[in-house]
Amino acid sequence: MDTEEIKKVLMENLALDEAIVSGDGSHFQVIAVGSLFDGLSRVKQQQTVYAPLMEYIADNRIHALSIKAYTPEQWQRDRKLQGF
Repeated sequence: MDTEEIKKVLMENLALDEAIVSGDGSHFQVIAVGSLFDGLSRVKQQQTVYAPLMEYIADNRIHALSIKAYTPEQWQRDRKLQGF
């Protein structure tokens, strides 16, 4: 599994404005940006991103996944801190 495949799955299954995926092998980092995260706890945000990727986690194509979820407003404010 590569970063573009993960991005495609996330963009097709979630109402995201943006998905940035990095990593290699089976260890990946995801930055997900979308209004759907507004009002959700951090745990619920992560569960939302995990959901469409569960089959890939279950069969070990994704071994480790780090998730940062932002609303568009949070992303506008924090993206400079992330180096984007």
